[in-house]
Amino acid sequence: MTPYPLPALRTVALHAQALGSPTPAAPNPAALYTAIRQVGCVQIDTLQMVHRSHLLTLWSRLGSFDPADFDRLAYSPGQRRLFEGWQHAAAFIPLEDYRYQMPHQRRLREQPSDWYQRWLTQQANAALVPAVLQRIRQEGALRASDFGSDGHKPGGWWNWKPAKVALEFLYAFGELMITNRVNFQRVYDLTERVLPTWVDTTQPDEAQRDRYWVELGACALGVFDPLQAADYTYRKRTPSRPILQELLRDGILLPIQAELCDGQVHDWLVHRDYSPQLQQAADGALAAQRTTFLSPFDSLFWARRRDEQLWGFRQHLEAYTPAPKRQWGYFCLPILHHDRLVGRFDPKLERRARLLRLKALYLEPGVEPDDALVSAVAAALRDFMHFHQAEDLVIERSEPVELGARLINLL
Repeated sequence: MTPYPLPALRTVALHAQALGSPTPAAPNPAALYTAIRQVGCVQIDTLQMVHRSHLLTLWSRLGSFDPADFDRLAYSPGQRRLFEGWQHAAAFIPLEDYRYQMPHQRRLREQPSDWYQRWLTQQANAALVPAVLQRIRQEGALRASDFGSDGHKPGGWWNWKPAKVALEFLYAFGELMITNRVNFQRVYDLTERVLPTWVDTTQPDEAQRDRYWVELGACALGVFDPLQAADYTYRKRTPSRPILQELLRDGILLPIQAELCDGQVHDWLVHRDYSPQLQQAADGALAAQRTTFLSPFDSLFWARRRDEQLWGFRQHLEAYTPAPKRQWGYFCLPILHHDRLVGRFDPKLERRARLLRLKALYLEPGVEPDDALVSAVAAALRDFMHFHQAEDLVIERSEPVELGARLINLL
């Protein structure tokens, strides 16, 4: 079996993630949904140095779009195509996949965590859960802030007041769904009032569910180390091994030899849908052509070690690293140029001033800022600024130094 070269593997990995082709013009809600369907879901995160991660993920693939179009897909009755759930992490997921969340919801109801059972031993907490549900049933959708704190003193991310705990468990059990967000605070409502009637709620068994998620991960990766298909949708690796063998026997996955960044040949897999593209890429008939910037939470990085194996690039979010120990910056966005990850920058949007500030801009070792790369990065920056309604750009630090000045001149 002839090994596939690294550029071909990168090309297919990027096309599988909707990151290989040039940016289409004027993305609409249908294009947003198609991109989400292709990658499986988009991760939710609270950090907001620029647009939130789920919007950045879609911008990387589609270019500038109206965020209101995304909100319609997630929250608008009659137009809702997405729901908030848990896949790789907290995420916006296509409603077609809602049924595959249901076995987990059932297990949580039937076998709640030890922590939740201990929480319920307090009489006030046990009475609170049905009271919260009844209040939403009578009053309609509510936020955690609509409930009193009963003297609870907040402190830390997970030190929630009792009503918030009740809301989150009712949400985890499938009794409630997220019907909207106000200032990014969740608005909870009864599932029966949120879930469209067209959604299939036929519940799969756990084996069917696990096979579905592993195959979805395989398709979203295109080419991959076998157990990375489990990583992608946050499945445990060991139970996923027989599923992968099953998919191999069924011809859905195909074995390949892959030349990776370490210079060695490895046993990898390709999803059958991407086998023709892999051969085209190896023959030089298919290339990756996008230049864009990626959220630190982008699905391109969900499978373990994939960034190092395919790109020799270590993606690491330093927001939770003490400032003196940061190497790159608080919220660095990797820079994708064609089939390479060529650098990263640490942005901060000053919304009132309509100013995009790059606190640091770096190219990876060995990457030369030739005219083609600089021109492509400048074009991506223009669209990034447009997406954020920024009119001015400041680059505080650039390595190499001349890169920042050249980008400013091209804007």
